[in-house]
Amino acid sequence: MRRSYLIVAAVLLFAAGCRGKKEEETAPVVTVDVAPVLLSKIQRTIRADALLYPKQPAAMVPKVAAPVRRVHVQRGARVRPGQLLVELENQDLAGAATESRASLSQAEANFETTSKATVPEELQKAELDAKAAQDAVNATQSVYENRQRLFREGAIAQKDVNDAQVALSQARSQSETARKRLEDMRGFANEQTIKAAAAQRDAARGRNESAQAQLSYSRLTSPIDGVVTDLPFYPGETPPSGAPVVTVMDISRVIARTHVSQADASEIAVGNAANLIGPNGVPIPAKVTQLSPALDASSSTVEIWVEGENKDGKLRPGASIRVEIVAKTVPSALVIPQQAVMTSPQGATFAILVDKDNKPHLRKIAVGIRDAGKAQVTDGLASGDRVATTGAYELFRLDPEVLEKTKVQIAPAKEEEEPEES
Repeated sequence: MRRSYLIVAAVLLFAAGCRGKKEEETAPVVTVDVAPVLLSKIQRTIRADALLYPKQPAAMVPKVAAPVRRVHVQRGARVRPGQLLVELENQDLAGAATESRASLSQAEANFETTSKATVPEELQKAELDAKAAQDAVNATQSVYENRQRLFREGAIAQKDVNDAQVALSQARSQSETARKRLEDMRGFANEQTIKAAAAQRDAARGRNESAQAQLSYSRLTSPIDGVVTDLPFYPGETPPSGAPVVTVMDISRVIARTHVSQADASEIAVGNAANLIGPNGVPIPAKVTQLSPALDASSSTVEIWVEGENKDGKLRPGASIRVEIVAKTVPSALVIPQQAVMTSPQGATFAILVDKDNKPHLRKIAVGIRDAGKAQVTDGLASGDRVATTGAYELFRLDPEVLEKTKVQIAPAKEEEEPEES
Protein backbone atom coordinates (compact mmCIF):
# COMPACT_ATOMS: atom_id res chain seq x y z
CA MET A 1 0.00 0.00 0.00
CA ARG A 2 2.75 2.43 0.87
CA ARG A 3 4.40 1.74 -2.46
CA SER A 4 1.18 2.67 -4.26
CA TYR A 5 1.03 6.05 -2.47
CA LEU A 6 4.55 6.84 -3.50
CA ILE A 7 3.81 6.08 -7.14
CA VAL A 8 0.71 8.38 -7.08
CA ALA A 9 2.70 11.19 -5.45
CA ALA A 10 5.44 10.87 -8.04
CA VAL A 11 2.88 11.05 -10.85
CA LEU A 12 1.31 14.18 -9.34
CA LEU A 13 4.67 15.89 -8.91
CA PHE A 14 5.61 15.07 -12.50
CA ALA A 15 2.32 16.45 -13.76
CA ALA A 16 2.73 19.63 -11.72
CA GLY A 17 6.28 20.10 -13.03
CA CYS A 18 5.14 19.67 -16.60
CA ARG A 19 2.33 22.20 -16.10
CA GLY A 20 4.75 24.76 -14.54
CA LYS A 21 7.22 24.26 -17.37
CA LYS A 22 4.44 24.74 -19.92
CA GLU A 23 3.23 27.92 -18.22
CA GLU A 24 6.82 29.20 -18.09
CA GLU A 25 7.23 28.49 -21.76
CA THR A 26 3.94 30.30 -22.62
CA ALA A 27 4.59 33.43 -20.36
CA PRO A 28 4.93 36.53 -22.62
CA VAL A 29 8.30 38.24 -22.91
CA VAL A 30 8.46 41.96 -23.83
CA THR A 31 11.66 43.76 -24.81
CA VAL A 32 11.88 47.24 -23.31
CA ASP A 33 14.32 50.05 -22.71
CA VAL A 34 14.72 51.14 -19.11
CA ALA A 35 15.82 54.41 -17.53
CA PRO A 36 16.77 55.14 -13.93
CA VAL A 37 14.84 57.56 -11.73
CA LEU A 38 17.34 60.38 -11.26
CA LEU A 39 17.57 63.21 -8.78
CA SER A 40 18.25 66.35 -10.85
CA LYS A 41 17.09 69.87 -11.70
CA ILE A 42 14.04 70.39 -13.87
CA GLN A 43 12.47 73.56 -15.18
CA ARG A 44 9.02 74.52 -16.42
CA THR A 45 9.86 76.26 -19.69
CA ILE A 46 7.33 78.08 -21.87
CA ARG A 47 8.38 78.33 -25.51
CA ALA A 48 6.96 80.68 -28.11
CA ASP A 49 7.82 82.59 -31.27
CA ALA A 50 8.53 86.30 -30.89
CA LEU A 51 9.36 89.41 -32.91
CA LEU A 52 12.47 91.43 -32.12
CA TYR A 53 12.40 95.16 -31.35
CA PRO A 54 15.24 97.53 -30.44
CA LYS A 55 15.70 98.54 -26.82
CA GLN A 56 15.21 102.23 -27.64
CA PRO A 57 14.16 103.45 -31.10
CA ALA A 58 14.18 107.15 -32.01
CA ALA A 59 12.40 108.25 -35.20
CA MET A 60 13.05 111.98 -35.58
CA VAL A 61 10.23 114.00 -37.16
CA PRO A 62 11.12 117.69 -37.81
CA LYS A 63 8.87 120.35 -36.27
CA VAL A 64 9.43 122.72 -39.20
CA ALA A 65 8.62 122.10 -42.86
CA ALA A 66 11.71 122.69 -44.98
CA PRO A 67 13.82 120.89 -47.61
CA VAL A 68 16.76 118.74 -46.51
CA ARG A 69 19.93 120.82 -46.73
CA ARG A 70 22.65 118.37 -45.69
CA VAL A 71 22.94 114.79 -44.41
CA HIS A 72 25.92 114.23 -42.08
CA VAL A 73 25.67 110.43 -41.55
CA GLN A 74 24.98 107.23 -43.46
CA ARG A 75 22.88 104.16 -42.73
CA GLY A 76 24.63 101.85 -40.31
CA ALA A 77 26.71 104.64 -38.75
CA ARG A 78 27.08 104.56 -34.97
CA VAL A 79 26.17 107.91 -33.43
CA ARG A 80 26.39 109.55 -30.01
CA PRO A 81 23.81 111.65 -28.13
CA GLY A 82 23.80 115.23 -29.45
CA GLN A 83 25.58 114.37 -32.71
CA LEU A 84 24.27 116.36 -35.73
CA LEU A 85 22.61 114.04 -38.23
CA VAL A 86 20.57 116.11 -40.70
CA GLU A 87 20.21 119.84 -41.42
CA LEU A 88 17.16 121.46 -43.03
CA GLU A 89 17.10 124.78 -44.93
CA ASN A 90 17.07 127.48 -42.22
CA GLN A 91 18.24 130.88 -43.60
CA ASP A 92 14.97 132.59 -42.61
CA LEU A 93 15.03 131.04 -39.16
CA ALA A 94 18.66 132.06 -38.67
CA GLY A 95 17.80 135.68 -39.56
CA ALA A 96 14.89 135.73 -37.15
CA ALA A 97 17.11 134.30 -34.41
CA THR A 98 19.74 137.01 -35.00
CA GLU A 99 17.11 139.76 -34.84
CA SER A 100 15.65 138.36 -31.62
CA ARG A 101 19.10 138.23 -30.01
CA ALA A 102 19.64 141.91 -30.84
CA SER A 103 16.24 142.87 -29.40
CA LEU A 104 17.06 140.98 -26.24
CA SER A 105 20.41 142.77 -25.89
CA GLN A 106 18.65 146.13 -26.29
CA ALA A 107 15.99 145.29 -23.69
CA GLU A 108 18.63 144.10 -21.21
CA ALA A 109 20.61 147.33 -21.70
CA ASN A 110 17.47 149.40 -21.16
CA PHE A 111 16.74 147.53 -17.96
CA GLU A 112 20.27 148.09 -16.66
CA THR A 113 20.06 151.81 -17.52
CA THR A 114 16.66 152.22 -15.91
CA SER A 115 17.56 150.38 -12.72
CA LYS A 116 21.05 151.79 -12.25
CA ALA A 117 21.08 155.25 -13.94
CA THR A 118 17.73 156.76 -14.93
CA VAL A 119 15.81 156.05 -11.76
CA PRO A 120 18.59 157.14 -9.35
CA GLU A 121 19.13 160.33 -11.40
CA GLU A 122 15.44 161.24 -11.32
CA LEU A 123 15.31 160.49 -7.62
CA GLN A 124 18.23 162.82 -6.99
CA LYS A 125 16.55 165.59 -9.03
CA ALA A 126 13.33 165.14 -7.06
CA GLU A 127 15.25 165.44 -3.78
CA LEU A 128 16.89 168.68 -4.97
CA ASP A 129 13.54 170.07 -6.13
CA ALA A 130 11.94 169.26 -2.77
CA LYS A 131 14.81 170.92 -0.88
CA ALA A 132 14.64 174.07 -3.07
CA ALA A 133 10.88 174.30 -2.60
CA GLN A 134 11.28 174.04 1.17
CA ASP A 135 13.97 176.75 1.11
CA ALA A 136 11.59 178.97 -0.85
CA VAL A 137 8.91 178.38 1.80
CA ASN A 138 11.32 179.38 4.54
CA ALA A 139 12.32 182.55 2.67
CA THR A 140 8.76 183.66 1.94
CA GLN A 141 7.80 182.84 5.53
CA SER A 142 10.48 185.23 6.76
CA VAL A 143 9.35 187.99 4.35
CA TYR A 144 5.76 187.58 5.45
CA GLU A 145 6.64 187.82 9.16
CA ASN A 146 8.80 190.97 8.58
CA ARG A 147 6.01 192.70 6.67
CA GLN A 148 3.54 191.89 9.42
CA ARG A 149 5.89 193.57 11.94
CA LEU A 150 6.39 196.62 9.72
CA PHE A 151 2.64 196.88 9.17
CA ARG A 152 2.05 196.94 12.92
CA GLU A 153 4.64 199.71 13.18
CA GLY A 154 2.84 201.64 10.39
CA ALA A 155 5.81 201.48 8.05
CA ILE A 156 4.04 199.69 5.14
CA ALA A 157 0.55 199.28 3.77
CA GLN A 158 -1.78 196.34 4.22
CA LYS A 159 -1.36 195.44 0.51
CA ASP A 160 2.28 194.59 1.05
CA VAL A 161 1.35 192.16 3.82
CA ASN A 162 -1.29 190.54 1.62
CA ASP A 163 1.20 190.12 -1.25
CA ALA A 164 3.67 188.42 1.07
CA GLN A 165 0.93 186.14 2.33
CA VAL A 166 0.00 185.09 -1.23
CA ALA A 167 3.67 184.39 -2.05
CA LEU A 168 3.97 182.23 1.06
CA SER A 169 0.90 180.20 0.08
CA GLN A 170 2.32 179.59 -3.42
CA ALA A 171 5.67 178.53 -1.99
CA ARG A 172 4.02 176.09 0.39
CA SER A 173 1.97 174.58 -2.47
CA GLN A 174 5.05 174.10 -4.64
CA SER A 175 6.91 172.56 -1.69
CA GLU A 176 4.08 170.12 -1.07
CA THR A 177 4.05 169.09 -4.76
CA ALA A 178 7.82 168.52 -4.75
CA ARG A 179 7.60 166.52 -1.53
CA LYS A 180 4.86 164.25 -2.89
CA ARG A 181 6.81 163.65 -6.11
CA LEU A 182 9.87 162.75 -4.03
CA GLU A 183 7.83 160.27 -2.00
CA ASP A 184 6.44 158.73 -5.20
CA MET A 185 9.93 158.39 -6.64
CA ARG A 186 11.12 156.70 -3.46
CA GLY A 187 8.22 154.26 -3.50
CA PHE A 188 5.66 153.38 -6.14
CA ALA A 189 6.97 155.25 -9.20
CA ASN A 190 10.51 153.93 -8.82
CA GLU A 191 9.30 150.31 -8.46
CA GLN A 192 6.89 150.51 -11.41
CA THR A 193 9.49 152.02 -13.70
CA ILE A 194 11.89 149.16 -12.97
CA LYS A 195 9.08 146.60 -13.39
CA ALA A 196 8.20 147.99 -16.79
CA ALA A 197 11.82 147.74 -17.93
CA ALA A 198 12.07 144.20 -16.55
CA ALA A 199 8.86 143.20 -18.37
CA GLN A 200 10.26 144.48 -21.66
CA ARG A 201 13.45 142.52 -21.07
CA ASP A 202 11.56 139.28 -20.24
CA ALA A 203 9.33 139.64 -23.31
CA ALA A 204 12.39 140.06 -25.51
CA ARG A 205 13.99 137.02 -23.87
CA GLY A 206 10.91 134.91 -24.60
CA ARG A 207 10.87 135.96 -28.27
CA ASN A 208 14.57 135.12 -28.51
CA GLU A 209 14.09 131.66 -26.97
CA SER A 210 11.25 130.96 -29.40
CA ALA A 211 13.36 132.03 -32.38
CA GLN A 212 16.33 129.96 -31.19
CA ALA A 213 14.06 126.93 -30.72
CA GLN A 214 12.70 127.31 -34.26
CA LEU A 215 16.27 127.42 -35.55
CA SER A 216 17.24 124.32 -33.53
CA TYR A 217 14.32 122.38 -35.05
CA SER A 218 16.11 122.57 -38.40
CA ARG A 219 19.15 120.74 -36.93
CA LEU A 220 18.28 117.12 -36.10
CA THR A 221 20.60 115.59 -33.51
CA SER A 222 20.66 112.09 -32.07
CA PRO A 223 18.90 111.77 -28.68
CA ILE A 224 20.52 108.40 -27.93
CA ASP A 225 23.65 106.33 -28.45
CA GLY A 226 22.80 103.98 -31.30
CA VAL A 227 22.94 103.09 -34.99
CA VAL A 228 21.34 104.97 -37.91
CA THR A 229 18.82 102.56 -39.45
CA ASP A 230 16.90 104.78 -41.88
CA LEU A 231 17.56 107.92 -43.97
CA PRO A 232 14.64 108.10 -46.41
CA PHE A 233 15.28 111.58 -47.90
CA TYR A 234 18.10 113.11 -49.92
CA PRO A 235 19.31 116.76 -49.93
CA GLY A 236 16.80 118.97 -51.72
CA GLU A 237 13.78 116.80 -50.91
CA THR A 238 11.04 118.17 -48.67
CA PRO A 239 9.78 115.55 -46.18
CA PRO A 240 5.98 115.23 -45.86
CA SER A 241 4.46 116.49 -42.64
CA GLY A 242 4.86 113.92 -39.87
CA ALA A 243 7.39 111.78 -41.76
CA PRO A 244 10.61 110.75 -39.93
CA VAL A 245 13.72 112.19 -41.54
CA VAL A 246 16.18 109.92 -39.72
CA THR A 247 15.79 106.89 -37.43
CA VAL A 248 18.30 105.83 -34.78
CA MET A 249 18.05 102.61 -32.78
CA ASP A 250 19.88 101.38 -29.71
CA ILE A 251 20.36 97.70 -30.62
CA SER A 252 22.87 96.89 -27.87
CA ARG A 253 19.85 95.32 -26.16
CA VAL A 254 16.78 93.91 -27.87
CA ILE A 255 13.25 93.14 -26.75
CA ALA A 256 11.44 90.04 -27.98
CA ARG A 257 7.67 90.51 -27.88
CA THR A 258 5.68 87.30 -27.80
CA HIS A 259 2.12 86.17 -27.01
CA VAL A 260 1.26 83.22 -24.76
CA SER A 261 -1.98 81.68 -23.53
CA GLN A 262 -3.65 82.92 -20.36
CA ALA A 263 -2.77 79.65 -18.60
CA ASP A 264 0.93 80.00 -19.45
CA ALA A 265 0.92 83.71 -18.56
CA SER A 266 -0.38 82.89 -15.08
CA GLU A 267 2.91 81.05 -14.40
CA ILE A 268 5.14 83.92 -15.59
CA ALA A 269 6.28 86.94 -13.57
CA VAL A 270 8.41 89.97 -14.34
CA GLY A 271 12.03 89.10 -13.63
CA ASN A 272 11.79 85.44 -14.68
CA ALA A 273 14.86 84.11 -16.45
CA ALA A 274 14.55 83.43 -20.17
CA ASN A 275 16.58 82.64 -23.29
CA LEU A 276 16.56 84.08 -26.78
CA ILE A 277 17.45 81.40 -29.32
CA GLY A 278 19.72 83.12 -31.84
CA PRO A 279 20.16 82.34 -35.54
CA ASN A 280 22.83 79.73 -34.79
CA GLY A 281 20.72 78.04 -32.13
CA VAL A 282 22.85 79.31 -29.25
CA PRO A 283 20.71 80.53 -26.31
CA ILE A 284 21.23 84.15 -25.22
CA PRO A 285 20.43 84.89 -21.53
CA ALA A 286 17.48 87.24 -21.15
CA LYS A 287 14.84 88.30 -18.64
CA VAL A 288 11.09 89.00 -18.62
CA THR A 289 10.64 92.78 -18.34
CA GLN A 290 6.94 93.33 -19.03
CA LEU A 291 3.77 91.32 -18.65
CA SER A 292 0.67 92.88 -20.20
CA PRO A 293 -2.17 93.33 -17.68
CA ALA A 294 -4.78 92.97 -20.46
CA LEU A 295 -5.52 90.43 -23.17
CA ASP A 296 -4.86 91.02 -26.83
CA ALA A 297 -8.28 91.76 -28.35
CA SER A 298 -7.66 89.79 -31.54
CA SER A 299 -6.13 86.60 -30.09
CA SER A 300 -7.12 86.56 -26.39
CA THR A 301 -3.45 86.03 -25.50
CA VAL A 302 -1.09 87.91 -23.18
CA GLU A 303 1.85 89.90 -24.54
CA ILE A 304 5.20 89.24 -22.87
CA TRP A 305 8.40 91.29 -23.29
CA VAL A 306 11.73 89.49 -22.94
CA GLU A 307 14.89 91.63 -22.95
CA GLY A 308 18.41 90.43 -23.70
CA GLU A 309 21.84 91.71 -24.68
CA ASN A 310 22.87 92.10 -28.32
CA LYS A 311 26.41 93.45 -28.07
CA ASP A 312 27.59 91.71 -31.22
CA GLY A 313 24.57 92.97 -33.19
CA LYS A 314 23.66 89.53 -34.55
CA LEU A 315 20.03 89.89 -33.48
CA ARG A 316 18.32 92.26 -35.93
CA PRO A 317 15.14 94.15 -34.98
CA GLY A 318 12.19 93.00 -37.08
CA ALA A 319 13.35 89.37 -37.21
CA SER A 320 11.43 86.41 -35.79
CA ILE A 321 13.06 84.53 -32.92
CA ARG A 322 12.33 81.69 -30.52
CA VAL A 323 11.86 82.56 -26.84
CA GLU A 324 12.16 80.22 -23.86
CA ILE A 325 10.79 81.54 -20.57
CA VAL A 326 11.62 79.70 -17.34
CA ALA A 327 8.39 79.79 -15.34
CA LYS A 328 9.46 77.51 -12.48
CA THR A 329 12.63 75.70 -11.38
CA VAL A 330 12.91 72.70 -9.04
CA PRO A 331 16.62 72.29 -8.21
CA SER A 332 16.32 68.75 -6.80
CA ALA A 333 13.54 66.63 -8.27
CA LEU A 334 12.93 62.97 -9.16
CA VAL A 335 13.02 62.93 -12.95
CA ILE A 336 12.11 60.26 -15.50
CA PRO A 337 11.79 60.38 -19.29
CA GLN A 338 8.44 61.68 -20.47
CA GLN A 339 8.15 58.49 -22.54
CA ALA A 340 7.86 56.47 -19.32
CA VAL A 341 4.68 58.25 -18.23
CA MET A 342 1.36 56.63 -19.25
CA THR A 343 -2.02 58.26 -18.76
CA SER A 344 -5.25 56.36 -18.28
CA PRO A 345 -8.56 57.45 -19.85
CA GLN A 346 -9.53 58.79 -16.42
CA GLY A 347 -6.44 61.04 -16.34
CA ALA A 348 -4.39 59.09 -13.79
CA THR A 349 -0.67 58.72 -14.50
CA PHE A 350 1.32 55.49 -14.26
CA ALA A 351 4.81 54.11 -14.87
CA ILE A 352 6.07 50.57 -15.40
CA LEU A 353 8.54 49.82 -12.61
CA VAL A 354 11.11 47.14 -13.50
CA ASP A 355 12.53 45.43 -10.42
CA LYS A 356 15.97 43.85 -10.00
CA ASP A 357 14.62 40.52 -11.32
CA ASN A 358 13.37 42.30 -14.47
CA LYS A 359 9.74 41.82 -13.46
CA PRO A 360 7.37 44.66 -14.49
CA HIS A 361 5.01 46.31 -11.99
CA LEU A 362 2.37 48.91 -12.74
CA ARG A 363 2.97 51.87 -10.41
CA LYS A 364 0.65 54.87 -10.03
CA ILE A 365 2.63 58.09 -9.88
CA ALA A 366 2.05 61.84 -9.48
CA VAL A 367 3.64 64.04 -12.12
CA GLY A 368 4.72 67.66 -11.70
CA ILE A 369 6.73 69.64 -14.24
CA ARG A 370 7.03 68.26 -17.76
CA ASP A 371 9.67 69.79 -19.98
CA ALA A 372 12.01 68.88 -22.85
CA GLY A 373 11.15 65.17 -22.80
CA LYS A 374 11.47 64.86 -19.02
CA ALA A 375 8.86 64.64 -16.25
CA GLN A 376 9.03 65.34 -12.54
CA VAL A 377 7.69 62.56 -10.29
CA THR A 378 6.32 63.91 -7.03
CA ASP A 379 4.99 60.59 -5.68
CA GLY A 380 5.15 56.86 -6.44
CA LEU A 381 8.85 56.35 -7.24
CA ALA A 382 12.18 56.61 -5.47
CA SER A 383 15.65 57.57 -6.60
CA GLY A 384 17.43 54.58 -8.13
CA ASP A 385 14.26 52.84 -9.36
CA ARG A 386 14.10 51.72 -12.98
CA VAL A 387 11.18 52.48 -15.28
CA ALA A 388 10.38 51.18 -18.75
CA THR A 389 10.50 53.69 -21.62
CA THR A 390 10.36 52.13 -25.09
CA GLY A 391 7.90 49.23 -24.83
CA ALA A 392 6.23 50.58 -21.68
CA TYR A 393 2.95 51.24 -23.49
CA GLU A 394 2.63 47.58 -24.55
CA LEU A 395 3.02 46.54 -20.90
CA PHE A 396 0.55 49.21 -19.78
CA ARG A 397 -2.13 47.75 -22.08
CA LEU A 398 -1.87 44.27 -20.59
CA ASP A 399 -4.39 42.97 -18.08
CA PRO A 400 -3.04 42.91 -14.51
CA GLU A 401 -3.08 39.08 -14.46
CA VAL A 402 -1.11 38.89 -17.71
CA LEU A 403 1.29 41.63 -16.59
CA GLU A 404 2.03 39.68 -13.44
CA LYS A 405 3.15 36.71 -15.53
CA THR A 406 5.02 38.80 -18.09
CA LYS A 407 8.78 38.96 -18.20
CA VAL A 408 10.79 41.80 -19.65
CA GLN A 409 13.94 41.63 -21.61
CA ILE A 410 16.19 44.68 -21.32
CA ALA A 411 17.25 45.95 -24.72
CA PRO A 412 21.00 46.36 -25.07
CA ALA A 413 22.33 49.90 -24.89
CA LYS A 414 22.68 51.52 -28.29
CA GLU A 415 26.27 52.04 -29.27
CA GLU A 416 27.25 55.37 -30.71
CA GLU A 417 28.20 55.22 -34.33
CA GLU A 418 31.84 55.88 -34.94
CA PRO A 419 32.56 58.59 -37.49
CA GLU A 420 33.70 57.25 -40.83
CA GLU A 421 37.30 57.84 -41.74
CA SER A 422 37.69 60.12 -44.67
